[in-house]
Amino acid sequence: MYGCHTRHRQQNKEVNADPAQNPRSPLRIDPASLHPHIYAMLKFTPILLAILYALAMYRFSVWRTGKELDAKSTELADPALKQLTDRLAASLDLARIPVYIYEIDPVNGLAAPDGRIFITRGFYRKFRNGEVTGEEMASVIAHELGHVALGHARRRMIDFSGQNALRTALIMVLGRFVPFVGVWIANMLTSVLASKLSRSDEYEADAYAAALLTKAGIGVGPQKSLFHKLDSLTEKRAGMAPAWLLSHPDTAQRIAALEQLESRWKTSD
Repeated sequence: MYGCHTRHRQQNKEVNADPAQNPRSPLRIDPASLHPHIYAMLKFTPILLAILYALAMYRFSVWRTGKELDAKSTELADPALKQLTDRLAASLDLARIPVYIYEIDPVNGLAAPDGRIFITRGFYRKFRNGEVTGEEMASVIAHELGHVALGHARRRMIDFSGQNALRTALIMVLGRFVPFVGVWIANMLTSVLASKLSRSDEYEADAYAAALLTKAGIGVGPQKSLFHKLDSLTEKRAGMAPAWLLSHPDTAQRIAALEQLESRWKTSD
């Protein structure tokens, strides 16, 4: 009787158990037995979701930035700077290059995703105070034009999506071997990659600006002299972060890259 009663209890357990978890149940689903395309979709769903999330966040960031720039900026009306921007425009076969003042204090220039060029009120104030020359301001505008012409805004959207997907994939893989620490490693690796890509964009924009300034008859000199002033203008504190985590190249390296360009152009002439 005991053995019979035991068998009944085992059978009842099998009947009452979740059919999907019962190895004898026809309802149990083995992921590997699914159609290869469906299995692949399920396997990579987290990565696809990460890409979609990154795209949505980037679009939202662009929209929010545009709204803020619209609310806090006006077109620059400075005759001295307009003469210089007109020279840049003529070199690009453009009627004019509108530049906008972004009403914030930090010293910076930026190119909006919609192609508009901005310099901050803090930067313009440095110009008005004589700390920055008109030609040096023109070099900032030329640099931001480089970001626009080279499509860096669109590239950053693609890079951001790719980095988010990479981060998710690394977390999935590393999390199996080093839980908790794997997330930190994945975030660190993607941060290093993002910084490297950003520095590459800055070098490209510097080279574009150097070529444009040379064509406009302004030359690369103001670009280099501004770099020499940059740390003091922005009150940058050296050593706050390792170089491989910085989004902009080291100032000395940027100057060296410009001098290499000048040397190459002189040799080709």
